Amino acid sequence: MRTSLMGAAQAIRLRSTLTRSWVSAVSSGIRPRAKLYSTALESNTRGLLLRSAESGKQVNTLLSKFWLRDNCRCALCVNQDTMQRNYDTFGISAEIEPAEISPKSDGVEITWNDLHKSYYPWSWFYENLTVGTKGRPLAQNEKNLWGASISSKPPEVPFESVVGAKDLSGLADLTDKIRAYGLCFVTNTPATPEASEKLLETIGPIRNTHYGGFYDFIPDLAVADTAYTNLALAAHTDTTYFTEPAGLQAFHLLSHTPPPNQRPEEALGGQSLLVDGFRAASVLRQESPEDFETLRRVRVPWHASGNQDVAICPDRAYAVIEGDSDLHRIRWNNDDRGVIPLDVDVNAWYKAARKWNEILTRKDSEYWFQLTPGRMLIFDNWRVLHGRSAFEGLRRICGGYINRDDFISRWKTTNFDRDEVISHNMQLR
Repeated sequence: MRTSLMGAAQAIRLRSTLTRSWVSAVSSGIRPRAKLYSTALESNTRGLLLRSAESGKQVNTLLSKFWLRDNCRCALCVNQDTMQRNYDTFGISAEIEPAEISPKSDGVEITWNDLHKSYYPWSWFYENLTVGTKGRPLAQNEKNLWGASISSKPPEVPFESVVGAKDLSGLADLTDKIRAYGLCFVTNTPATPEASEKLLETIGPIRNTHYGGFYDFIPDLAVADTAYTNLALAAHTDTTYFTEPAGLQAFHLLSHTPPPNQRPEEALGGQSLLVDGFRAASVLRQESPEDFETLRRVRVPWHASGNQDVAICPDRAYAVIEGDSDLHRIRWNNDDRGVIPLDVDVNAWYKAARKWNEILTRKDSEYWFQLTPGRMLIFDNWRVLHGRSAFEGLRRICGGYINRDDFISRWKTTNFDRDEVISHNMQLR
């Protein structure tokens, strides 16, 4: 049995072998912030002790024997197509013990006392020890905050790089820009609902709501929502009344026809407005921390009650700002807001909401632009607020919603190695 009672010469050989293996692992795409060199995996009465050296500092991590056995990734334990466990976790003896620990060049093999053999790459240990840190590329929450100045160079990708392309680089670029900025324009999009729908479906399934799925509409008050009129709309997020608001939203202006007896060259209005909610929240936290905390702490009721057969609200009340050190989601549509509960300091909430509204409507917060046929807009509804000015004539717009989970899945699978994605997904905290 090769355990912690190894001879000095063997320990030196093991340390040398494992150091080389970590250099290889680090250079193969794991991209750690600090190199981690594993030196030994030892068994004792309390568990399995992983000895490692990080940036010259010795690090000892005690691992549960049962946990390690439960996380065997071999073909007998995990379906390699679905990556799901295909064994009974609780069929493993609670007294499971390693019978032999055998180091290899890039990992360690363990033969258990039930005769099962498991293999763990050293990179797998690294992933588990560092999950959730800023060094992990999939765990980064760094965003490119923006204001009105983004108008000089808004993020965009060409339609042909995404739809019908030979590889996924265009789709990776599109999803990465949405992830970083909260928005992206897709240029050269054919001004048809068919092309627009196909573009959205490359990201993920279009979400169905009480309004339907993919939308293609002109002003129609029968829908009982001001979005379907020609009135101005203040900056807001959509579907605040869902437990999980829509993740992505898309608009593609197909046509804008002037009213009768008006010349086509005359201004028709209908400029679109975007505001970076994460930037606005960051400004609020900096300028008025107590107001930021109020909007983060007080849960607000939201509702959709405009149609006779619809009375939607979330599973519970939700705050305007969700998240703490890392902003998670903005939920803001004053028109859909319910009654602020009397068991909180309502005056403090209104004071904070007034400050929030003032920041949202600052000139340096607002990005105004004109939607045009062929330039489709896709944005993150959990982050970016949208609105518009009033308009004349008849506008035809198409678009749709995509669930947040589907978008994040596409972003991960087009921008990162699949094994890295699966490893990250299994270790979320």
